[in-house]
Amino acid sequence: MRCPMQIDGDIAVRKLARAFAIALAPCLLVFGQAGPTDPGVRGGAPGAGQPLHGLVADEATFFQDGLSRFVEVESVTGGHNNGLGPRFNSNTCVSCHAQPATGGTSPAVNPEIAVATLNGATNSLPWFVTPSGPAREARFQRKADGTPDGGVHNLFVITGRKDAAGCNIAQPDFGRKGDPVTGKGGNPNVIFRIPTPTFGAGLIEAIPDSAILANLNSEQTNKQAAGIHGRPNAYIAGNANRSTGKVAVPGPNTSGNDGTITRFGWKAQNKSLLLFAAEAYNVEMGVTNQLFPQERDETPGCVFNPTPEDTNNFTVTSTGASNPAVLSDIEGFADFMRMLAPPAPAPDTPSIVNGRAQFAKIGCVLCHTPSLTTGQMIASGSTTNPSAVLSNQKVNLYSDLLLHHMGEGLADGISQGAAGPDEFRSAPLWGIGQRIFFLHDGRTSNLVEAVRAHHSRKTHLYPASEANQVIVNFNKLSVQDQQDIINFLRAL
Repeated sequence: MRCPMQIDGDIAVRKLARAFAIALAPCLLVFGQAGPTDPGVRGGAPGAGQPLHGLVADEATFFQDGLSRFVEVESVTGGHNNGLGPRFNSNTCVSCHAQPATGGTSPAVNPEIAVATLNGATNSLPWFVTPSGPAREARFQRKADGTPDGGVHNLFVITGRKDAAGCNIAQPDFGRKGDPVTGKGGNPNVIFRIPTPTFGAGLIEAIPDSAILANLNSEQTNKQAAGIHGRPNAYIAGNANRSTGKVAVPGPNTSGNDGTITRFGWKAQNKSLLLFAAEAYNVEMGVTNQLFPQERDETPGCVFNPTPEDTNNFTVTSTGASNPAVLSDIEGFADFMRMLAPPAPAPDTPSIVNGRAQFAKIGCVLCHTPSLTTGQMIASGSTTNPSAVLSNQKVNLYSDLLLHHMGEGLADGISQGAAGPDEFRSAPLWGIGQRIFFLHDGRTSNLVEAVRAHHSRKTHLYPASEANQVIVNFNKLSVQDQQDIINFLRAL
């Protein structure tokens, strides 16, 4: 234990260091040695969370129904709830999709803290779950026998809850503790994922494969010069456009049955919003449904409901009017996300305009494509068919929806579908100005750090990051141009 004098001395040294850094900052700017800074989460009203503009009456009815289901809190038994657990990460969709509005991503106050002991549960908090950190799920790279795993190992169990009498299962052992923010020093077998925002998801779903492939084949000279390749998370034997040409086996989340391009999730592993919703319902909350009908843990004494727990409601008959009560929850979730508007950017300033130009100039747009267009005739289920709000719409997502090698620095060691252990979908950047946590594991809240983390050299395990040349270009810019890029991103 250190004595008070030593503690006071340490504080004095830190204060002196801060004062020196502040005094030195103007000199660094003059000589071009200081870098850009992240201004932080953009203030003002959330530019997201509303339905698409122009929904017809029945689309609006089903959007509102989906929203009500999205915010509903699940319990193990009783009421309208469909059956939390036996293993789960949270008890409602909105707990993880809340920033800056319902449908977004991880909020400032971690919702997993409260849910861990809710209703008498006896869970302890994993070392990587902190009050001000991101909501996370945990995956194991390998099983105890050394074979590949890759699956989600839920943070919590229903043991001890008042509505789960008799259940007695244990939480997973997440192993050696490390830095709770970055994970460094901790169990290397555990990797984290944070929630992806769902704003504008219906527009992304409505982008035809042909548009994604046309964009893939565009700008080939510039892409090759920058070392950028990209490929869809899809598998069609012998189709070089959609596969690497190597022998591959579709994973459980690829669209291996029809070969179309999957596009949702960190590794673009899910094909549709319905599949995305159904998997999350089962994996994140432990609610079985018609796409994932079996419990992930079938320990006797811990299964309290008939399965699948979430089904269509046969007891409610339609009267001819819009009647969303007949739908299952996963269909309601998908309806909400499908008709959820994209985030609105901030108004332009000279810095934002220059940042947008520099973003394109250095090659960021070679992966983060500014816009794609939805199909000409997209159905929403409405009697007004095709849907005017989904058809032939410009989608300013800033993503190509393709997989790219990101190198060892960002590799998570997990393969999903055709996506390898260092491959990730180009994350859509719309709405990034109001996000708190960045990268797939939420390791940083600093956008500058997130940008520079895209650079990673080649190793014996992984190729070099496809973003390396772009980051070199970024580092060659003046500090002001770099700052303008960060300001532009915070405006999205």
